Amino acid sequence: MAGLSERAAALVTSEPLMAHLATSVDDRPHVAPVWFDYADDRGVIEVLTTGRKLENIRENPRVALSIQKDENGQAQWKVTILGTATVVTDDDPRKDATRRINRKYGAEESAWPENELVRVSVGTVTVSEY
Repeated sequence: MAGLSERAAALVTSEPLMAHLATSVDDRPHVAPVWFDYADDRGVIEVLTTGRKLENIRENPRVALSIQKDENGQAQWKVTILGTATVVTDDDPRKDATRRINRKYGAEESAWPENELVRVSVGTVTVSEY
């Protein structure tokens, strides 16, 4: 897996920022904020989610992620990722991702155990710096 470029990886791992995950089924897009982690060793973005996002991914695995850094309402940079999502059904990787991602965002490591692990294989990446 190719993963993110060195510059894109440095930006998206610089601090705990929110990503927006876009899914689409029947030509009806759905965009929602998510917590994420970049697993550099596997070249994937890991997201924990439930609900409509998860249902859409199971039906159409093509997704987009947008991650942006703002200061006082002014965009500093953004990374847009197009990729293919896979729902991971193995319990151990899900628990590991839950601990890592929750810790990253300051939540209890065991919070939201109902979330499912989704890995997004990176296809194309666009980096814009302002």
